Amino acid sequence: MSEAGRVPSPAAPLAEAAAAPEERKGKEPEREKLPPIVSAGAGAGATASLDREAKSQISTFSNFTSTISQKKETTENRSSPTHLVFPNIKNVRDPPPVCLDVRQKQRISVDSLSSETKAPALPESILPVQPKTMKDFQEDMEKVKSSGDWKTIHDFYLTTFDSFPELNAAFKPQDIQKTVLKGIINSLLREWKGPRTKDDLRAYFILLQNPQFNNTSTYVIYAHLLRQIATLVEADHHFLAHWFKKLSQKRFKQLVERLLQFISLRLFPAKPEEFPPITKCSWWIPSASKVLALLNTANNLVHPPLIPYTDFYNSTLDHIDLMEEYHTWQSFGNSHRFSFCQYPFVISIAAKKIIIQRDSEQQMISIARQSLVDKVSRRQRPDMNMLFLNMKVRRTHLVSDSLDELTRKRADLKKKLKVTFVGEAGLDMGGLTKEWFLLLIRQIFHPDYGMFTYHKDSQCHWFSSFKCDNYSEFRLVGILMGLAVYNSITLDIRFPPCCYKKLLSPPIVPSDQNIPVGICSVNIDDLCQIMPELAHGLSELLSYEGNVEEDFYSTFQVFQEEFGIIKSYNLKPGGDKIPVTNQNRKEYIQLYIDFLLNKSIYKQFSAFYYGFHSVCASNALMLLCPEEVEILVCGSPELDMHALQRSTQYDGYAKTDLTIRYFWEVVLGFPLDLQKKLLHFTTGSDRVPVGGMADLNFKISKNETSTNWLPVAHTCFNQLCLPPYKSKKDLKQKLIIGISNSEGFGLE
Repeated sequence: MSEAGRVPSPAAPLAEAAAAPEERKGKEPEREKLPPIVSAGAGAGATASLDREAKSQISTFSNFTSTISQKKETTENRSSPTHLVFPNIKNVRDPPPVCLDVRQKQRISVDSLSSETKAPALPESILPVQPKTMKDFQEDMEKVKSSGDWKTIHDFYLTTFDSFPELNAAFKPQDIQKTVLKGIINSLLREWKGPRTKDDLRAYFILLQNPQFNNTSTYVIYAHLLRQIATLVEADHHFLAHWFKKLSQKRFKQLVERLLQFISLRLFPAKPEEFPPITKCSWWIPSASKVLALLNTANNLVHPPLIPYTDFYNSTLDHIDLMEEYHTWQSFGNSHRFSFCQYPFVISIAAKKIIIQRDSEQQMISIARQSLVDKVSRRQRPDMNMLFLNMKVRRTHLVSDSLDELTRKRADLKKKLKVTFVGEAGLDMGGLTKEWFLLLIRQIFHPDYGMFTYHKDSQCHWFSSFKCDNYSEFRLVGILMGLAVYNSITLDIRFPPCCYKKLLSPPIVPSDQNIPVGICSVNIDDLCQIMPELAHGLSELLSYEGNVEEDFYSTFQVFQEEFGIIKSYNLKPGGDKIPVTNQNRKEYIQLYIDFLLNKSIYKQFSAFYYGFHSVCASNALMLLCPEEVEILVCGSPELDMHALQRSTQYDGYAKTDLTIRYFWEVVLGFPLDLQKKLLHFTTGSDRVPVGGMADLNFKISKNETSTNWLPVAHTCFNQLCLPPYKSKKDLKQKLIIGISNSEGFGLE
């Protein structure tokens, strides 16, 4: 679909937009027809199928930019900085008029909007014959102020700003600058009083896309426009979210980038004299953040999203005191004290990891200090071991010993982890901890252990639905994941994205133990990530054109094999007597998916949920979306071997040695699957930690052995021991054999 075809058109006849205040009051009942806001989990996008087809067209940027491109480039080059200076900006923001707390977990839902809320088709506009000047427009403004009839101004404004060719034809090129923009918007913003009509919202929608707002010289009026949008009522935000999601990907991304740039340059202006003092415009950043929240909501309503969630990240925020932002958010919550943590989608995963790490460190110190005080108060001699979570385990009884230790030391889970293997000398400086994680994960996820089922088609694990008397081992897996996040360890676990969505449902453990946990809305896409064949079969059932009842003979009942015994479960009361028909098959599929991913594994997953949150319980967890939790636990799948080369350390080799040069020539030429095998061979995981390759502390050591030997890896230390191969061909051959045939710590 073309870019123009995905943008909705203005909403109502222009005459209605110019109605007098008395007439608008009569139209208010229309607004009461809007559906209520639907609350949802923080990271959850809408699951309903959304109609992406726009019902109208709007002209593109090309005609407008062809007229003013030269002036625009000159202005941008003058106003957009290449390098930013990052001063200390603590305590410079005042309370904003609007803020949205992430604790509310609200999402705007527009799928159930009635037909009258959707934008009708725009009739073809006639371009103005006589261009107006700024003086002409000001004279018109004076006339309508005296007469009180705003119809002429509204009609002209909405027609002119409906598209950039209209704007280009209405004003002379020298007037299509901030003077016209500022004059018109200032006049209209001052005169728009009372409830907004849909035409008013359309004007906001069109103005927000104006490329003039890329220039810092227009930021003052841009800020006023953002404040007008941010302070609209929720019903108006419904309309805007609906229109935003109809934009083309290109234009949607331009809006997001423009707002992110606006925030960045307000935080760190290249020329401070360009903007009013921060004390007089403290509402700029909160207003822009609220509009970004609307765009983020619109993005989550589209499947797949218009842009990746990472495109909302503002890397400039990495340079401010985020812990101060976090403490402000914790202290004031949903009050009128602004914090970027109220809009966590703009904070990068790297910055969130820093917040979580520092929050974890503070909890560790607090708990260790309390242990020390308790020891002294009982007149006992303090011991350094009391400051750590000390795990003493036998390799031969790894799972049972770990479970016993974690159960006995439940109060110490938030202390720094130290691991000791019984009968082995060695001080844990991080290597033994990592080895403990790797060995435990390897055993627990083995198919023979029966806790998890490995699906080869999706290459992921899922919870076994077999009933058992004790679910404590599922709690152990949850604790392991929590400890890994808490202690910044990356695990080689292959859970589907649905798992992390359930893990944040809810993100804070409810005080009432009777409230269900780990239950989230699921759809056929979630099932496809685990059991693609089954999902494909259900999709075919949904699209089957024959008689479902006569051809399939199915009922609202499912069957599962448990230890050789076939058991049946009704998907709803009396399900075994309710046939699946063409009319109710959609309900059957939804109940079936909910049974597989929620109900059949509820006890297993709830134990896993409580185990994870027993370690990671923190407000910082609410800043994360499910995708970010997965990255914290398992690392990122995106490899940058050039970055690994730059950060690699050497022992016995120099980076200029011939063997090392051969090594990197070979590795950089590997296809992605071999690069992943190399990473898995040397680190125990084929994923990259949040901080990137530099956080791996990768080391290549010289192995003074025969060049007939294969390379050796110490995964606990991310170390590769490489013999001094004399030829590039020999090195490549030995390396491929080593990384392709090593069992390592794989889970299969």
